[in-house]
Amino acid sequence: MKITVDEERCCGAGQCVLIAPEVFDQREEDGIVVLLDAAPAEEQHGAVRESAGVCPAAAIQVSEAP
Repeated sequence: MKITVDEERCCGAGQCVLIAPEVFDQREEDGIVVLLDAAPAEEQHGAVRESAGVCPAAAIQVSEAP
């Protein structure tokens, strides 16, 4: 799994941080997403997929490439 985020699209809702805090964080000054781990361990994959699915700005992209 590989994750990319589009900071320009991010609206700072923070759902990704609540769901997968080991993978995502937010900048203090504006709440924009910070990707902590672009290739997380397998046990994080479900939370990452959920984060991408609930992102209101569709700012998180997940690639399932091996």
